[in-house]
Amino acid sequence: MSESLARLRADARLELDVLIEHHSRDGEDPWEFLQHLPTVDQLVVRALRDEELDRTGKTAEFLLARLGEQTQRPDAARLRAEADRLEYTILRDIAHQHPELTRAVWTLAGSLDHAQISPAEPATRRGED
Repeated sequence: MSESLARLRADARLELDVLIEHHSRDGEDPWEFLQHLPTVDQLVVRALRDEELDRTGKTAEFLLARLGEQTQRPDAARLRAEADRLEYTILRDIAHQHPELTRAVWTLAGSLDHAQISPAEPATRRGED
């Protein structure tokens, strides 16, 4: 996670501004779309997640699992569980490394299927005991 948090937030703010302008130019009502857009910190967390997936060489695996979960394949539930587990682990690490992003991390983690994430897994990071 090489870039500074301030730079990531500035980039995320630009991305959010572009999204807002795009929706506005399409004639959408801001009262309708603003509540559905991610926050700046959520965009930062997603960027950090993507950076970690790239660093570990798991981007293709993650994206294919996310695509596979949307199909009618018999293993769609398993693919979702694997992707959720991987994403949860990365999000938890981001929260530990960047405490100021904790709220955004847990908001994004809330969209994961927690029934598929092992309940036996401790709340602390592995190896911190």
